[in-house]
Amino acid sequence: MNKQTHTIYISTLVGINLIVLSWLIYKGYSYYSTPVVDRFFHKDHASLKPSGPFGHGYGIIGTLLILIGVFGYIARKKYRSLAQFGRLKYWLEFHIFLCTLGPMLILFHTAFKFGGIVSISFWSMVLVVLSGVIGRFIYIQIPRTIEGRELSLLEAKEMKKNISDVLRNAYHVDDKTIEILSEKSNSTNEYQNKNILAKWWQNSIDERKTIHRAKQFLLKSDLTKPERKQILNLIKEEISLNHKIDRLLVMQSLFKHWHVVHLPFALIMLIIMVIHVAVTITFGYKWIF
Repeated sequence: MNKQTHTIYISTLVGINLIVLSWLIYKGYSYYSTPVVDRFFHKDHASLKPSGPFGHGYGIIGTLLILIGVFGYIARKKYRSLAQFGRLKYWLEFHIFLCTLGPMLILFHTAFKFGGIVSISFWSMVLVVLSGVIGRFIYIQIPRTIEGRELSLLEAKEMKKNISDVLRNAYHVDDKTIEILSEKSNSTNEYQNKNILAKWWQNSIDERKTIHRAKQFLLKSDLTKPERKQILNLIKEEISLNHKIDRLLVMQSLFKHWHVVHLPFALIMLIIMVIHVAVTITFGYKWIF
């Protein structure tokens, strides 16, 4: 999947979520905005209540999407034979898509009424979604192979290009210019165990300044516009990789701690969800079947 195809893929997933959310709001805004004590008299109560055709359907479809998203991604991580069906990165993105769309449907299934043991599952689901967003942010900070496997520190360092050799051999840049550009591309701050967020923020500011200075310097050179653009992209990649290497160990540590939060809440959500479904079927709520 090239960059353009990947952009279309992500845009499609986001678009589906937005379209479904818009439809759900359009379909039930009048009902959901009605006070709970008055909903019984609303014209859409029979269809949008949790046990109604639409409300019940939201719950069933949302539950199936979550189960597919969770166990599909787990299977892809566990069984190497599934690697032929796409990189782990794309499976994670599809997992996030399903586990965003599913909870959205379940939210409307509840008709925004939370109570009893099911409320524990619902709020666990909310925490799972929120922690998933945080986990995704941490995940993308860790350098990975093209297949999506997490790199070791040694492998990450081996990814670094010798920017001096590239500039000299590919673009025939003089030694003085190479020295200046190499210095700019390597001007990063290392992360320490304390003040991580402050250093992270400072590095982001320094990165923008470094790229701006490199761009201004290249504009004064005799290089062609395409060459300047390619060199600037090379510098951006080098800076980005330097930053990722600097924070690799920190992010790996944070990711391990993140699992301590994400997995238990996901387990609680799934267990209570199964109990809820079993009780629902026992009491005869079988949707349209």
